[in-house]
Amino acid sequence: MKEEEVRNVQAAAKPLQGIPGRLARLRSEFPALGIDALLITHGPNRHYMTGFTGSAGMALITEEGAVLVTDFRYMMQAKDQAPEYSVIQHEVQIFRTVAALTGKSGVHRLGLESRHVSLQQSGQLQAALGPLEYVHTEDVIERLRDVKDEDEIRTISEAARMTDAAFTEVLNYIRPGVTERWIAAELEYQLRLAGADSGGFAFIVASGERSALPHGLASDKEIGQDEFVTMDFGANVRGYLSDITRTVFVGKPSERHKELYAIVLEANMKTIAGLRPGLSGREGDSLGRDVIASYGYGEQFGHGLGHGFGLEIHEQVRLSRESKSVLVPGHVITVEPGIYIPGFGGVRIEDDVLITDDGVKVLTSSPKEMIVL
Repeated sequence: MKEEEVRNVQAAAKPLQGIPGRLARLRSEFPALGIDALLITHGPNRHYMTGFTGSAGMALITEEGAVLVTDFRYMMQAKDQAPEYSVIQHEVQIFRTVAALTGKSGVHRLGLESRHVSLQQSGQLQAALGPLEYVHTEDVIERLRDVKDEDEIRTISEAARMTDAAFTEVLNYIRPGVTERWIAAELEYQLRLAGADSGGFAFIVASGERSALPHGLASDKEIGQDEFVTMDFGANVRGYLSDITRTVFVGKPSERHKELYAIVLEANMKTIAGLRPGLSGREGDSLGRDVIASYGYGEQFGHGLGHGFGLEIHEQVRLSRESKSVLVPGHVITVEPGIYIPGFGGVRIEDDVLITDDGVKVLTSSPKEMIVL
């Protein structure tokens, strides 16, 4: 990417400090979008724009006002968490309340989150709101969420530390005869003991031949002797997530096991060493992919090298062969090379990485050298 293009991307991607900054930035997008209000229905976007962590409600952002509509269960919580918003309890049908609000606000062109409004909801909206002009927007708030501010980075770092703590503890329980599902439950338990609100997603625990499944969710399989155990897990801390993968070995590793692990570790470390602001997602992906391919295992690494995360486990920034992303300070991404061989097993080593002004900061600190149990 040309130096001037990099500067333009970095200039447009400054972190938004706090809810007022996010509101101002969103409203600045209205003219280009051709709207005079945006209705937010997607939970993570509602959380980001309001600070409200409840599970139900919608936010209506106009050029002059901001309203959070929720139900009786969340009224006290919403008023506490979203002080910049007028909080309103909706009627039995939430869209009728939204319709009344748009009428009072003089809204004519209402933006909708096209990825998150179902066909049924669209019909309900139009029936309730009447002859408004609807504009289907795409990833408006998701783009704002890409670059994390100081509070977000602090929370994700906290989640990463809890994940490291859980990994350290679970090593005491991994042995032949223990099921993958039991290890997943122990990881969840240890995360909560460390202070997490919950696990961040459905954990992957895959052992033996199942470790060749990149998304091998924990099963009733018992861990055997002389096999890999891959664990992909993370914490949820105040809505923000961490995401780590470590592969350990139970028993005595063969030379092939050692070779695969060493290749993936090299790919992980070379990628982290080469990441920097201005690098494209395709270039970042090639840092690790080229290492794996050079050893003849390119066909056994079929997924992207990494992805952004925060309020969701997969966000827009990508390290992949098809990525259009450009890395800027404030991006938080995973680096997760892997090799997967059906009938034998697989290895993945994943870290959480913050892009800084001059390189990266690795947020996860669990050991990466091969652990043999």
